[in-house]
Amino acid sequence: MQAHNSTAPAASPAIHPEQQYQAFLAQGKFMLLRARASGRYIFYPRVAEPLTGDTDLEWVAASGRGQVYSVTVVRTRPPEQDYTVALIDLQAGPRMLSRAEGIAPADVRIGMQVQAKVVQQDEQPLLVFEPVTA
Repeated sequence: MQAHNSTAPAASPAIHPEQQYQAFLAQGKFMLLRARASGRYIFYPRVAEPLTGDTDLEWVAASGRGQVYSVTVVRTRPPEQDYTVALIDLQAGPRMLSRAEGIAPADVRIGMQVQAKVVQQDEQPLLVFEPVTA
């Protein structure tokens, strides 16, 4: 996923942050909220910064780079459909839960460098992470 250089408008109080986040994903963009005063990035989308309650938030393009913090394999039947769920520490600061794709579930490792990618699942945009190749 490529970083987008433009900054989106301020978070709109008329539109729920989750809806704005999903709209960006539908456009193929991974955006995060950032508090203007502190500069802290926020995930999961919300109306106020968790630590300060600051509501002066803006949407900014995320690099999508991160590192696997924790990982688990979800076993399915048939086993060929097993998939990996991982906690990802984003370079921007927040931690998020997502799927790791583009690699066998057993090969996802803690500390692995990953990159975000927007995919479609059941006709809905979904943010997943793929390993960064050297």
